[in-house]
Amino acid sequence: MNSPLLTDEPAVKKVKIGSYRWTICALVFFATTINYLDRQVVGILKPVLEGQFNWTESDYAAIVTAFTASYAIGMVVFGRIIDKVGTKLGYSLSIVVWSVAAMAHALARTTFGFAVARAALGVGESGNFPAAVKTVAEWFPKKERALATGLFNCGANVGAIAAPLVVPWIVAAYGWEEAFIITGAVGFVWLVFWLIFYEIPSKQKRLGKAEYDYIHSDNEEAPAEVNERPMNWSRLLFIRQTWVFIVGKFFTDPIWYFFLFWLPSYFSSTFDLNLSSLGLPLAIVYTATTVGSIGGGYLSSYLIRKGMPVFKARKTAMLIIALLVVPIMLARYTSDMWMAVGLISLAAAAHQAWSANIFTTVSDMFPKRAVSSVVGIGGMAGSVGGALFPLFIGAVLDYYTDLGNLTAGYNIIFTICGFAYVLAWGFMQLLTPRDKEVQL
Repeated sequence: MNSPLLTDEPAVKKVKIGSYRWTICALVFFATTINYLDRQVVGILKPVLEGQFNWTESDYAAIVTAFTASYAIGMVVFGRIIDKVGTKLGYSLSIVVWSVAAMAHALARTTFGFAVARAALGVGESGNFPAAVKTVAEWFPKKERALATGLFNCGANVGAIAAPLVVPWIVAAYGWEEAFIITGAVGFVWLVFWLIFYEIPSKQKRLGKAEYDYIHSDNEEAPAEVNERPMNWSRLLFIRQTWVFIVGKFFTDPIWYFFLFWLPSYFSSTFDLNLSSLGLPLAIVYTATTVGSIGGGYLSSYLIRKGMPVFKARKTAMLIIALLVVPIMLARYTSDMWMAVGLISLAAAAHQAWSANIFTTVSDMFPKRAVSSVVGIGGMAGSVGGALFPLFIGAVLDYYTDLGNLTAGYNIIFTICGFAYVLAWGFMQLLTPRDKEVQL
């Protein structure tokens, strides 16, 4: 009888997987941080700029719409470009365009000038998420994609937190023009690191074989990831799973644009805050979104690890998240600023949790060569909604401003926000009650 210590069976060695994929995730995180830092500057400076240039709410809405409309068009264009030229070059082109456009705001002297700068910024920034989601699809197995997406998506929240803390200081020290120039220039610093450290897994010499095998452990696309022809996006429009993403983005992206572009104005006008005192409530809101982004990604990944099928885990997580937005409607019943901050923080955190999962559904359902194109199409739909919603917001707020009851206007908008995610989830469920992978 053999002793358990003297066995003929070879010992099983644990292979160290490696962690270079998380370095790639960090690069995408910082790109998204810069993306939202540049995007948020005009919202922070709205009280200053509207006084200097005599903007009405409708003037500001037109400037926001210029961004979202060009962002919508750019999403389709950059989604296709990135699938064609690859993430390394596509991401580089995107950040160069948006960084130059961000700096160009300093040259604007009219409402039209700001609208042109915002339109250029929208085109450039539209490449971020198609490139980021495709990068995650290339570098992570499905069981880690929602968490990786949640982590890089935190960059949106960090950028939104940094803006109200950094921009007022720059304005006080140098002026509003320098706020655009300094924040815009940061993108070129990131570009240096991206060009040094990024390649797709099959070309990355810093990536070990164990981690390469792990990255491709639950999908069958590893041999075909190089030199694949991108999908014709017009063909993608005839696939039901594409419309799941389109609908989800169309109904919910406008709410995030409202959080980005009108919260500074909301807190300023409703609670009589000046530029320097806006920082704390906005920082609380956007800090909560960081928790939401990571938590939303973790939730669906946890359900998958517990044995729930991938698609069911995503939809279950998204239903829970959609219900967490509903309480924002209670903001209309409080005059306490910190209660409003709490309700808005919960809704904004839920949005980022929703984003971490809805982006991941694309890489769950589509092969890598179609991911950026689908993200671009859905992103365009979200931006179309984001372009229309500001026009509605501007009209409502101007109307109630004339009546001397601006709070009532915000109450209507918060009610719409509360229902948007549940409505989106319902339509997504109707489109594909039984999700499955797309075979192209």
